[in-house]
Amino acid sequence: KAMDKSLNELWDERADALPLRSPAEALVLASIVEKETGVKDERGRVAGVFINRLNKGMRLQSDPTVVYGLTNGRGRLDRALTSKDLATKTLFNTYVMKGLPAGPICNPGADSILAVLHPEKTDAFYFVADGNGGHAFAKTLNQHNRNVAKWRKLKNGG
Repeated sequence: KAMDKSLNELWDERADALPLRSPAEALVLASIVEKETGVKDERGRVAGVFINRLNKGMRLQSDPTVVYGLTNGRGRLDRALTSKDLATKTLFNTYVMKGLPAGPICNPGADSILAVLHPEKTDAFYFVADGNGGHAFAKTLNQHNRNVAKWRKLKNGG
């Protein structure tokens, strides 16, 4: 009840021109932001990327939504995501669907809700882990692909 009250109060004070039609949609997006980053200072920027993607009609392409769909919301996947996983149709896989998934993928905190309702203005459309607990953001797919290559190199010990 407290979250619903807080969400409705924050909804009434949301930024203008968000591509979200209801507090329920804001909650869904906030749950994705919550799962994408544990870095408080990044939440607004991650939300801004997702808002940019929604405004352009792009898929959100959020790995946590894929995991949620594959595990039926029961927790972590005990392996790395595969290309097949990214192509598996579920009600939550934002790699295969445009827009928001069927519902929230976790219970987001107030910081993630606030970030979605007041996202950082950014020109970024992409982000990937940076190997230091945060993310590298990119405006173009070429920049993003370079960031992904750096992440893979770090991940593989090189």
